[in-house]
This record gives sequence, structure tokens and C-alpha cells, in this order.
Amino acid sequence: MDSVIKNTDKQTAMKVSAVSIAVNLLLSVFKLLAGILAKSGAMISDAVHSASDVFSTIIVMIGVTIAGKKSDDEHQYGHERLECVASIILAVVLLATGLGIGAAGIRNIVSGKYEQLAMPGILAMAAALVSIAVKEWMFWYTRAAAKKINSSALMADAWHHRSDALSSIGAFVGIFGSRLGFPVLDSVASVIICVFIGKASYDIFMDSIGKLVDKSCDKKTVDEIRSIISAQEGVINIDDVRTRLFGSRIYVDVEIAVDGDMCLKDAHLIAERVHDAIEGQVKAVKHCMVHVNPAEK
Repeated sequence: MDSVIKNTDKQTAMKVSAVSIAVNLLLSVFKLLAGILAKSGAMISDAVHSASDVFSTIIVMIGVTIAGKKSDDEHQYGHERLECVASIILAVVLLATGLGIGAAGIRNIVSGKYEQLAMPGILAMAAALVSIAVKEWMFWYTRAAAKKINSSALMADAWHHRSDALSSIGAFVGIFGSRLGFPVLDSVASVIICVFIGKASYDIFMDSIGKLVDKSCDKKTVDEIRSIISAQEGVINIDDVRTRLFGSRIYVDVEIAVDGDMCLKDAHLIAERVHDAIEGQVKAVKHCMVHVNPAEK
């Protein structure tokens, strides 16, 4: 069952990633041509930003592929944590992108040489609007898939799409401002965008680190697990429930109390029902270990 889920999740991630690469390549070429023809440096920079998204998506594909590998002698608990490594790399790339945009904006503001910037054409504004729409759609498309398969790497890539949409908003504001006679707006927008991108990269980084250091699940998931255990016949009490994140999957350790006078075979059957119910009803659970205690009289 676990291998079937892995294969389905991998297929979903690969499909989304293939769409992402195709869209980014087409968008990059379109924005580059628009930037050259409309004499817009902001749009040319935005085209390079879109091209960098292809690199980030390739990292996602590599991370998901490695994470989906079966357990082996050297990695007996699987490879899911390697997807978090891919997410951390993406967070760093995202932060570097944001800092680059912000640094360029600050340099332009400090220089004060706004009159040296060429007046961009209407085509550049149209390209920015197209980019905003496409990249925002890619963000929601990728985000939905990431939530469906609980993929931190794919979620990081979704936020990379959002950063590109923000970059295009900055380009649009800058181009529009330049045409109105206020070229400094381009640089101001870049600095603001840098802050948003930095926040997104921080959130991705901290989420991935949490999954690498055996962080426990959220309260909603733990409550769901407790509810499933309580519903199983023969369980008198729940003595303990411990969870830990392992990449995009969850390990669960449970201690239940059953009738102390019950024979070992019957107690084992109750533990087996608890085990199967948790793994069957909580998709993200990779493995559940159930320990049986005699109930206090």
C-alpha cells in the first residue's frame, strides 16, 4: 500500500514539475523578447528570474525521485528526508533571488541617476501582466498538488512561482512608473518584493528543518490519531501517543491499555487493529508502532 501511495505521489510531483518547466521556458523566452524589443531592463531581469525557476524545479524532481526510493541496507527507514534537503536548497535559492532583487533596487535608489534609464515600451507592460497571471496560476496549481501529496519540496517550488509573480509586479510598477516619469518606483518595488521573498524562504527553511529534527505533528493530526485509537474495540485507555515528522511522512508510537486478564493473542489483535486503522486512515503515516499495557484496575 505504501509503495502504491509513493508511486502516485511521485507521478503527481513529476507531472506538476514537467508543466512548470514547460511554462517557465516559454515565459522566459516571451519576457526576454519583450524586454529587448521594448527596451526594458526590468523585463529582461524578470526573464532571467523565470529561467532560474527551471533550475529550482529540476531540484524538486531530483529530491522527489530520491525521496521515493525504497528502503535499503544503509537507509532502513527510507529516504523521505532527502526531500527536505531539496526544500532547503530551494529556500536558499529563493533567498538569494530576493536579496539580488533588493540589492539592485537599493543601489538604484542610492545612485539617484534615474534619468539614465530608458523609457520602456508598452509591450514590456503587457509582458509583465501576462507573467503575473501565469505565475500566480502556477503558484496555486503547484501549491494544491504539494498539499495533496504533502511535499515540502513541491511547496517550496510553489512559493518560487509566487516570488516570480511578485517580481513581475515589481517590473510592471517600475515600467508603469517610468512611463509616468517616476523611474524610482521600479527600485522601491524591488526592495518591498525582497522582503516578501525573504519571508517565504524563511518559512520554507524552518518547515524543512522541523521535518529533519523529528518535530512532532500538529495538534489536529494528533487529535485525529487519538480519535481513531479510541474508536477501536478493546482499547480501555490511551497511555501515550508520540509522533515525529520524517520528511513528508509521519512515524507514530502508541501505548494503549487493554484488559490485563486478556490472553496475548487477543491483546495482539487489538494492537493490530489500532495499527491498521491509523496507517489506513491517516495517509501521511509511514509506520505506526503499538505497545500494549495492562489496564490498571
